[in-house]
Formats: sequence, C-alpha cells, structure tokens
Amino acid sequence: MPVFKTPFNGYSVKFSPFYETRIAVATAQNFGILGNGRLHVLDLSPTPNSPPISELAAYDTADGVYDVSWSESHDSLLVAAIADGSVKLYDIALPPSSNPIRSLHEHTREVQSTDYNPVRRDSFITSSWDDTIKLWTLDRPTSVRTFKEHAYCVYSAVWNPRHADVFASASGDCTVRIWDVREPSSTMIIPGHEFEILTCDWNKYDDCIIATASVDKSIKVWDVRNYRVPISVLNGHGYAVRKVKFSPHRRGLLMSCSYDMAVCLWDYMVEDALVGRYDHHTEFAVGVDMSVLVEGLLASTGWDELVYVWQHGTDLAINCFIGMSS
Repeated sequence: MPVFKTPFNGYSVKFSPFYETRIAVATAQNFGILGNGRLHVLDLSPTPNSPPISELAAYDTADGVYDVSWSESHDSLLVAAIADGSVKLYDIALPPSSNPIRSLHEHTREVQSTDYNPVRRDSFITSSWDDTIKLWTLDRPTSVRTFKEHAYCVYSAVWNPRHADVFASASGDCTVRIWDVREPSSTMIIPGHEFEILTCDWNKYDDCIIATASVDKSIKVWDVRNYRVPISVLNGHGYAVRKVKFSPHRRGLLMSCSYDMAVCLWDYMVEDALVGRYDHHTEFAVGVDMSVLVEGLLASTGWDELVYVWQHGTDLAINCFIGMSS
C-alpha cells in the first residue's frame, strides 16, 4: 500500500469537481490545537503501472488548515480555512512561490469551514469560531456580507445545491439556521439537537432535505417544509459525529464520520438504515467526501494522519495517503 509522508493530522478531504483522480487534503499539526498546517493536492493514478498515489502540490501554512473547498468555476483554484482566522486562495496552476494568491483576514477566530457556491459558481462562504458566516466573491478583496445570529461557534456552512442564494449553518448553539442572502436575517431556525451541532449537509436530490449531526452521537434528517420533527434519526456512532455528507448519486445515501473512529454509510429512506461501516481509522475520523464524478468513490481522513480513498462495496481502500509524525 502506498505511503506518503506528512507530519500533520488530517482535517478535511475533498474530491475535485473537475478531475476524477484529484483530491485536496487539509491538515493541521498537533491535532489542530497549536502549530502549522499543510494543504495537499493528490492525484490517484488511473493506470496500473504508475504509483497509485502522487502529490501534485503542497502548501505550508503557519497555522492549521481546518477545511478546503474546490472552486466550481476554476479547475485549479482552492479555498482553505485557516486556524488563524484567515481564508487563503491557492491556484495549483501557478508556481508555489505565487501562492497563496490571496489571503483574506476578517474572521476574528479560527475558520472552521468553507463551501463554494455550486449554482452561481462565483462565490463561497466561510464559517468560524467567531460565531459568524461570511460571504465572499473572487473579484472582491473584502467579504460581501457577514451573517451573525448564532450564539456560539459555527462549525459548518453549506450552500443549497439548487438555490443559488440559500445556505444552511450548523452551530455549537444547538441550532441549524437557513439563510437567504437576499434577506436581512435567517429565514428558519431548527433547534435540531440538545448538544452542539457539528455539521450539516443538503440532500442533492431534494432541496428541502437537510441532515444534521451532533455531539449527541446522532444524525437527523429534516424536511425544512415541516421541521418540527425529523423525518429520520440515525443512531449507531459511539461518539460525536463530526461530518455528514449526502451522496451526489443516490437520493437516500449519506456518509458520516465520528470520534468513534468509524466511517458509516446510511440510507435514511429504508428501515435498516446502516448500509456500511468502515473501521480503518485508528484515531478520530473527522473528514469525509463522495466523488461527484465517480459513483461510489469515497474518501475519509482523520487524526491518525491517514486519508483513505475506496470504492463503496469493497472491503479495502484502493489507495491510502499515510502521514507519519516527525
């Protein structure tokens, strides 16, 4: 199994929306508590005679990298969420000395998430421990707007896959808020869990369905047209659920990872919802993604300094990105 050395812990992994063999990995030293970060761009080789995995680019940062998102309009552009409160833009088509191409300093605490608008493709949002979400466009050096209603850290903010002006945010204040950038305040507040909500994601086939996951170990699926009661509650993780992601290919399928070190696949539309469980991580599993371009291709990363990429339905990872502490 291929080995690639990096000294830092995995935080986020994202498949490219343009190239089926390309992934970006956000990492942070010392479990993200204190120290440097590194952003990796990796290529999974499609040919059997070449190395199974290779690094296309790597960018060092003075602080941890907590999240990364690919541009939906430029195939070489990445947005990184940094622990010092900055948002950095990288263009892997340019030499390392030219990167980052921009560093945006407005958040006053760690930036926890970033998400690129898949509909309009000219803007992205970031969420932070400063309790805010910010909207940015590529052509402006400052944010377009700041959304401040949450009473605690905003761990995740994600665009609706069909409505260019709508996004959701998940917070440690135990709520998910739905926003429309054309409106002065949030349009909906879902008191989703009794403990901190760490992540949320929209269904890719029904723009009214959203999943949330929490420190309470559960995943809940909601219909925003009637959100008094969740339409599904998925129990099975033993500790806090760090990330949840809906499939771009199957309506009911979603993926999760947890501090119990497991990665799970669920179909919330059937009675026996747990359809897959992978226990390959040996530390907190904190990042998951599903490829838009290759159905069933999954990735996960964790504090064990590993990134796995595998095809759903197979028992073993087809590629493995291994980090080794220095």
